[in-house]
Amino acid sequence: MPIDPRVDIGHVHLKVSDLERAIAFYRDVLGFEVQHRYGDEAAFLSAGGYHHHLGLNTWESRGGSPPPPGTTGLFHVAIRYPDRRSLGDALRRLAEAGWPLEGATDHGVSEAIYLRDPDGNGVELYRDRPEPEWPRAPDGTVVMGTKPLDLEKLLAEG
Repeated sequence: MPIDPRVDIGHVHLKVSDLERAIAFYRDVLGFEVQHRYGDEAAFLSAGGYHHHLGLNTWESRGGSPPPPGTTGLFHVAIRYPDRRSLGDALRRLAEAGWPLEGATDHGVSEAIYLRDPDGNGVELYRDRPEPEWPRAPDGTVVMGTKPLDLEKLLAEG
């Protein structure tokens, strides 16, 4: 029996080595708002005043380093934007901050920008295309791809 289709993923907590540095990235570069802090150990940030979408904490990681390649753990956290204009605005924020990108892909069903936060955590910023625009095979199954995303055009729309 499959999981109830109304289930979704609410928030993510990230272990960070330097709370102030992590807050500066998620607040000042991406634009999330700090909703609550637990001193110098944790902060909870959101978009639009929700209690939190992101939890950042140093409970097990203060001064730590990212896990080395070849180990298990979080591949990336995906942050979904409501439309192409808001994704373009996120790209503008990154460009203004001089933040490096690792990639940008048009998956057919979505458009995504990939980067690393200050602690090396993978971050995907993306927007879904409306379902009627999803590419489909003759049998109706969804066909995803990995074409380059036109960043200049996306930036112009932001």
